[in-house]
Amino acid sequence: MCLAIPGKILKIDGNSALIDFDGIKQKVIIALIQDPEVGKFVIVHAGYAIEMMDEKDALESIEQWKELAEEQDLDLSEML
Repeated sequence: MCLAIPGKILKIDGNSALIDFDGIKQKVIIALIQDPEVGKFVIVHAGYAIEMMDEKDALESIEQWKELAEEQDLDLSEML
């Protein structure tokens, strides 16, 4: 199964970026994204940003991930 999780770009450094996944920050490769910008949301899979995402949809998706993690008694960081 493939999981793709939305996160917000905090800082861009060449082909990588620091992404915020609802408080969990990780470096991600952004080479596959056209015109990434700080403050924008991306979908991340296996350490790569694979698509830009609308903020409203990203925030809704993050809430769903949090609910799923809570139902499974998991920390969201365990799902990244």
